[in-house]
Amino acid sequence: MLIELPVVSKKNDRPKKPDWLRVRLPIGENYKKVRKLVDEYKLHTICQSGHCPNMGECWGEGTATFMILGNVCTRSCSFCAVATGRPPELDTDEPLRVAEAIKLMQVKHAVITSVNRDELKDKGAKIWFETVKFTKELSPLTTIETLIPDVRAKWDALELMISAGQEVVSHNIETVPSLYRKVRPQAKYLRSLEQIKRTKDFGKRTKSGVMAGLGETKEEMMQTMDDLLEYGCDVLTIGQYLQPTKRHIAIAEYVHPDVFAEYKEIGLQKGFDYVESGPMVRSSYHAERHI
Repeated sequence: MLIELPVVSKKNDRPKKPDWLRVRLPIGENYKKVRKLVDEYKLHTICQSGHCPNMGECWGEGTATFMILGNVCTRSCSFCAVATGRPPELDTDEPLRVAEAIKLMQVKHAVITSVNRDELKDKGAKIWFETVKFTKELSPLTTIETLIPDVRAKWDALELMISAGQEVVSHNIETVPSLYRKVRPQAKYLRSLEQIKRTKDFGKRTKSGVMAGLGETKEEMMQTMDDLLEYGCDVLTIGQYLQPTKRHIAIAEYVHPDVFAEYKEIGLQKGFDYVESGPMVRSSYHAERHI
């Protein structure tokens, strides 16, 4: 059964949504099992908080992207559906609960992400380290990808975040430089590139994601690919931006699947090890293939 996503834009200037933007309703026993574990262990997932259109597919296959450090972010990015505000106190039991849930789900490749916690001196690095450490101890055969936030150039925090044994470290560049003020007002393009470079220099497999349809040009997308490669990015994901609510930045265009296919081909030619590119692609979509 298919259902169209509730995408909205400006009142009198909404681009018509194309037929290819359809997702399956979340059904099936695996979906129910994942939902039960998430609720039972009082966990957060970016699948829910980020209104991910692939939740039905991924949860139906028994996989989920866990979100640690709560579900309230200190940033106010104009594209993101995660709540913004004053985060609650740190949940120091969270790392073990996440690790136990991953073990119960028998996850082969786990993806873990988090909100930004700019108010914390270590940006949440200790919780990050413990989550990966406990997961590795309880599920030694599980490979791990961590999708980490911008640490605001606090490089000692970055080192702690990525030193617990995860195989892939992702940090999304999100968009092209000209759109940063609108899309990521509290972030800096070059700072995110530097974070990717330092992660690569630390010896990790690196990954980043870019959204299409925000008003970027093809030339800008090509330059962002070049920048990511220059700073050591191994894996790239490109997906269509979908406006979560009327309060978020409007969609400039729906990018045709042929363009996403072209981006994938160009990215591989330029030198990325792996490129996942398509209208419904998100950072953790088919993440197990990247390793």
